[in-house]
Amino acid sequence: MVVVGLREFALRTGDGSPALDESNGEELMHVQRSVAVALGNRSVESPGTLYITSRKLIWLSDVDVAKGYAVDFLSISLHAVSRDPETYSSPCIYTQIEVVEDEDEDDEDETESTGVLDLSKIREMRLVPSDSTQLDTLFDVFCECAELNPEPVEEEEEEESGHNWVFSADQMVVGGGGEEDAEWQISQSPTSVIGHSNGDESIAQPMRELQINDQRFDDAEEMVHEGQTRDH
Repeated sequence: MVVVGLREFALRTGDGSPALDESNGEELMHVQRSVAVALGNRSVESPGTLYITSRKLIWLSDVDVAKGYAVDFLSISLHAVSRDPETYSSPCIYTQIEVVEDEDEDDEDETESTGVLDLSKIREMRLVPSDSTQLDTLFDVFCECAELNPEPVEEEEEEESGHNWVFSADQMVVGGGGEEDAEWQISQSPTSVIGHSNGDESIAQPMRELQINDQRFDDAEEMVHEGQTRDH
């Protein structure tokens, strides 16, 4: 996965709202006006408008039409509601942002020392609405959009893990009516495929029923019985 991190955003439409990538299915999910933003350890900036889309967060300044920030939900590793005044002076939505690691630079410390804001190094962002009663609503929208953007599985990870079978919950049942018949049973309807294995079509065929009988306990009892017979 390529980590984009925080970046500048200045694409506005005629009414001042952000231009979305509608051709690829991006939708506007929520708008919250009068939201200030604080990047890293920097001071809070003048209020702007927060736009939450199905792909990313966009904050646009109400003062400077050329200023705006955006971050994809895939780059947000954590979000939470913060109301503790000892943690931060104002109630806010706290977010942690994944950044590209660079061993030659000291991330935000380097930004602070030079005075030049490098958005790609910002690891934390706080969104401070003027109406703190909206925090829970914002948090719920964040959660909903985060679910729409699950972290993709890298091809290398898939290859290393071998055949990744995926089953739905209603396809896994415990069968058997007694101790002798007890077994785990994974079944499916004739028209559906319950599993798929990456890279091997011969394995990834529809399976009507897979039964796994575990006889380890029966074998153990037989071994104990044979040992006792030898002792006598």
